[in-house]
Amino acid sequence: MRGRFAPTPSGELHIGNAWAALLSWLQVRSSNGIFVLRMEDIDTQRSRPHLARQILDDLYWLGLDWDEGPDVGGPFGPYTQSECLEYYMEALNQLGGMGCLYPCFCSRADLMAAVRAPHGLSSEGPAYPGTCRNLTAEEAARKSLDKQPSLRFKVPHEIISFQDGVAGLQVFDAAAGGDFIVRRADGMISYQLAVVVDDHRMQITDILRGADLLDSVPRQLMLYKALGMEAPSFAHVPLFMGPDGKRLAKRHGGTSLAAIRESGTAPERLLGWLMWVAGLIGKPEPLSAYDCIPLFQMDKLPAMPIIITDEILSRLHG
Repeated sequence: MRGRFAPTPSGELHIGNAWAALLSWLQVRSSNGIFVLRMEDIDTQRSRPHLARQILDDLYWLGLDWDEGPDVGGPFGPYTQSECLEYYMEALNQLGGMGCLYPCFCSRADLMAAVRAPHGLSSEGPAYPGTCRNLTAEEAARKSLDKQPSLRFKVPHEIISFQDGVAGLQVFDAAAGGDFIVRRADGMISYQLAVVVDDHRMQITDILRGADLLDSVPRQLMLYKALGMEAPSFAHVPLFMGPDGKRLAKRHGGTSLAAIRESGTAPERLLGWLMWVAGLIGKPEPLSAYDCIPLFQMDKLPAMPIIITDEILSRLHG
């Protein structure tokens, strides 16, 4: 087994990130596998080097370790996305040579103004209606004189199903979200392509991450198939929600690991609290990361979002 945790250094880690990191680490360590840390800083406009360093410090403080990563190296580096552009370009060239891509000149404003289709991915707005899919080479060349295009992947019309390790059987209409971007007009590689290339290159076999990425799996499976790569197994753990039903965020108080560290809370207390929230122990009690390994059971993890009330949060600080 080879698993990974892949944070984005655009903000501080919070308890929801710690939850996903811990469970991914436990999945690997309980199977005597290799755990990889990858820094997903492909969005260089939002990523910050000091936050990347802080993420490493927070994870070490929590008691987690990794066999390969940006600070320890390994046989499948680089482990920082901004250093891997050549691999993404190779994949783009391969997809382009197979006729899987086409240039798109639509702006987000164009799509929001023109599209009345249902939403595709939860984070990416309305489904793309295929406006530029059938442009002739001459039309595309003419448009490119005025605007740099993005590149979209031609989504086939098929049903995609997979067994998720936590959420169970998942069935998606591949075309529901429309053709998706693999390279933005400004040249930035999309998350969907970068994560597929990275996980294949690093020989990741098992991915455990937050449920917000569950509906990304069909797109990633399509890319794996098009690139002739074997897909890993997936498990998506539920998100932490605030009492308002929205994802836990800064508005819900001091839930960043930095704030928890500054409050004097011991990492063992946070780990025990996370194991309690996961339903793996009966009450929150201090545990080290390695104490948690024999307690991990994938089939006991909850599948529904977890509401973090003030009362539940108070059990963290004792």
